[in-house]
Amino acid sequence: MVVLNRIYTRTGDKGTTALAAGGRRPKHDLRIEAFGTVDETNACIGLVRLHTAGHEIDAMLGRIQNDLFDLGADLATVETDKPLPYEPLRMTQAQVDRLEQEIDRLNAELSVLRSFVLPGGTPAAAALHLARTVCRRAERLVVELMEKPEEKVSPESVKYLNRLSDFLFVASRYANDKGALDVLWVPGQNR
Repeated sequence: MVVLNRIYTRTGDKGTTALAAGGRRPKHDLRIEAFGTVDETNACIGLVRLHTAGHEIDAMLGRIQNDLFDLGADLATVETDKPLPYEPLRMTQAQVDRLEQEIDRLNAELSVLRSFVLPGGTPAAAALHLARTVCRRAERLVVELMEKPEEKVSPESVKYLNRLSDFLFVASRYANDKGALDVLWVPGQNR
C-alpha cells in the first residue's frame, strides 16, 4: 500500500532519486529515464482520455494507465540477491496477452492499410499518436537498459511496451471513425 501524506521530501534536491527497493540513483540514470518515460506515456494517455469519455476504448485506456503504474513499479524495483520484505510487482504475460486481444478486437473492424498514416484526424487520434511516439521512446530506453549486463529487466516489460505502441496505433485508427478519417501519407506529394 502506498501512503503519500507529504509530497515533497527534499531527498532529491542533490540530483538523486530513490528506487523502490532502496538505494539511490542520479536522476539522469538510464533506469530513472526509462520509468520516467513510462510515466510520461501514462500522462499522454491521460490527455487522450479527455477525448475518449464514453467511447469504448476509454475503459481499455484506463486499464492501460494502471498497467503503466505496474510497469513503473517493476522498473523501479531493481532485482538483487537480497530478499525483499514484500513481493515485488512485476509485469505479467497476462497483461501482454490482454493488449494483444484488444488490438485484435479493434483491428478487426478496420480496413486494410495501403499507406502509412500521418498523425492526425480526430483530437483523440492525434493524442493517441503522440502517446504512441512517447511509448516507443520508453521502449527504446527499456531495451537499452536491458542490454546492460549489470541491469535486469523483465522480458514482459519490453513486450508490454512493444504491444502498447501497437495498441495505441490501432486505437488511433479506431478513434478516426474506424479508419475513415485517417490521414494517409502520399509519398512525394510536395516535390
